[in-house]
Amino acid sequence: MAANQIPVYLISGFLEAGKTNFIAPMLTGDDFTEDEHTLLIVTEEGEEEYDIEELRRHDVRVEVIDSEKEFTLQTLKKLDAKYQPTQVVLEYNGMWQIAKTQEVFPKEWQLYQIVTIVESPTFNSYAKNMASLMMEKLRLADLIVFNRCTDELAPMLRQRNIKLLNRQAEIYLEYNGERMEEYDDGSVCPFDLSEPVLDLTDDDYGVWYTDVMDKPARYEGKTVRFRGMVAQSPKFPRGAYAVGRFAMVCCAEDTAFLGMLCYGSEQKRLRNKDWVEVTAKVQIKNLRVLGGEGPVLYTESVKAVPQPEETMVYF
Repeated sequence: MAANQIPVYLISGFLEAGKTNFIAPMLTGDDFTEDEHTLLIVTEEGEEEYDIEELRRHDVRVEVIDSEKEFTLQTLKKLDAKYQPTQVVLEYNGMWQIAKTQEVFPKEWQLYQIVTIVESPTFNSYAKNMASLMMEKLRLADLIVFNRCTDELAPMLRQRNIKLLNRQAEIYLEYNGERMEEYDDGSVCPFDLSEPVLDLTDDDYGVWYTDVMDKPARYEGKTVRFRGMVAQSPKFPRGAYAVGRFAMVCCAEDTAFLGMLCYGSEQKRLRNKDWVEVTAKVQIKNLRVLGGEGPVLYTESVKAVPQPEETMVYF
């Protein structure tokens, strides 16, 4: 993030979902607040309250904006000038649309992370009666936490398969402070496999590559379609080439080619760095280059396509 930009951490969820209990330990721990001037904006007040004196000891200042009419560019500019924060934490009202923040943030404020807190016992009710508000919070989140989960509720939440709605988010189930576990226990597929062809968007590729390498049996016999760059290598088995994308794992210096091994008669005519659209069937094959059994593609069609504007995959 540029030096003159101020990161905004938006924590959203419906009333009593547990936003305050999520935020308070974060703001009273040295890791998050060290060397920072933090502004906490609270847009709805629930039963839990912040320890204002403890927050002050960590250089956190609190402002309450409990009316959507007051949540304006002018108001936030005044707060920015008053506190001159280096970071902002926004406890966001679950009844307000996140899209609104694009209109009211000062230009230096950049939405850095969206966290959605969901109360597990009331999830179905909110998803049914306030579908558009709930789905926006889940679809845009970088991190989703299902609070107050139980062993009985976990299968229901996994059956709803939130991964289909948001493939990029980290998702966790929280069991009343007793334990935290990943939403994806191996039973949750991030893609709808009911269609004859699994059409992957450019943004889908990284998620799919990770999942198919981890769980190849899930996709065996499935036809997939995606765009990628060709790689040829003498290290590949005879008649094989790869199609994939470079991925940036954490920084520009840390990139890797995520390529799927392909078999097809077109192999001899394709060149390194050609961009193609591949339609192929996933099969499992035992190969040395894969380190044992792994997924490979048997192509049904391969056609040239223009290089996309964004060639990288990001995690």
